[in-house]
Amino acid sequence: SVMAKQSDDISTFTGHTFHHHSEMNLDRIYMDYNATTPLEPEVIQAISEALHDAWGNPSSSYVAGAKAKAMINQSRENVARMVGGKADDIIFTSGGTEANNLVLHTAVEHFRRNCKAAEQGEGHQNASNGLPHIITSNVEHDSVKLAAEQLQRAGKADVTYVPVSKVTGHVEVEDIIAVVRPNTCLISIMLANNETGVIMPVQEICRRIKSLNQQHERLRILLHTDAAQALGKVRVDACELGVDYLTIVGHKFYAPRIGALYVKGPGTKTPLYPMLFGGGQERNFRPGTENTPMIAGLGKAAELVTSNLSDYESHMRSTKLYLEERLKAVFKDKIHFNSHYPDSDILPNTCNVSILGPTLQGWRVLSNCTRLLASVGAACHSNSGNR
Repeated sequence: SVMAKQSDDISTFTGHTFHHHSEMNLDRIYMDYNATTPLEPEVIQAISEALHDAWGNPSSSYVAGAKAKAMINQSRENVARMVGGKADDIIFTSGGTEANNLVLHTAVEHFRRNCKAAEQGEGHQNASNGLPHIITSNVEHDSVKLAAEQLQRAGKADVTYVPVSKVTGHVEVEDIIAVVRPNTCLISIMLANNETGVIMPVQEICRRIKSLNQQHERLRILLHTDAAQALGKVRVDACELGVDYLTIVGHKFYAPRIGALYVKGPGTKTPLYPMLFGGGQERNFRPGTENTPMIAGLGKAAELVTSNLSDYESHMRSTKLYLEERLKAVFKDKIHFNSHYPDSDILPNTCNVSILGPTLQGWRVLSNCTRLLASVGAACHSNSGNR
């Protein structure tokens, strides 16, 4: 685990401070924004307008359908702009889980097709013997970790989990390079960790792998980052990072529970193989009649991030610093900040602390906080609060 070890005398919980002024009960302080955010009022308005006016099937020609199609196109542009891509690079999905699964599925399928082509003498790459190999970190979201484990269990892939450094909190580039094999087909490293807030060296990993990819006769290693926790908090530019795939999750930046996958030139520059088959929507990469209202909400939230990111970021950072100063003033030497890594960049909104003292498990501390809404670690693993 990336969190401080929790014994009976250490309590650890993660607080995520943010900039929202919703009508939440003013007695309550919500500090679990890395788990989910409320909806920005303008986002609710965009969803509501889509429900009212754009109820038609986007594939149809009448007014309500044409309106839906226009809204989806506009949202695609907005989401693309937020991550520094082109509109054609954006595939809407049900959420981050689907987007992450789609990338792992694609990498394995791409490897299989390449091997088949090479066996038949068509491919210029060598037929790699054995299973496709995936490299990831030991602190990924379950939608990467468990998808990879499932591929491994089914005998469809080999997976290497590279542990993060205890010194920096991030995966070391050299550790990634060291485990690359001839049949490595995918490297998937999150952009920022949801519990520590540590930003991973994705750009440098991509730079190093690109030079490996230029070696003759080697299968291209595809590069993926799950950017769920970084969007809306720090600048994210897929082209600058150098990734082939980037996962976008709406409910981490004041949008509804819908996601998207950035793919650099889907089906042309970068492979993308669907998991679902149906009516041909999303250029057949992700069929199913589009969820217009949620897509409209995602687009509006993306537009707000593009316009206001620097304000959001500085507000979050000053709020976090204030929280940390107050904690230090009150708890003095009884508090330990687990998210302070001197050699790492940290998300501006994430604070991970342990309170030292006998029988102070995190859940026990939080159960006595009547105003504080926070989690012991990640909310998606909230059943492990007793560790």
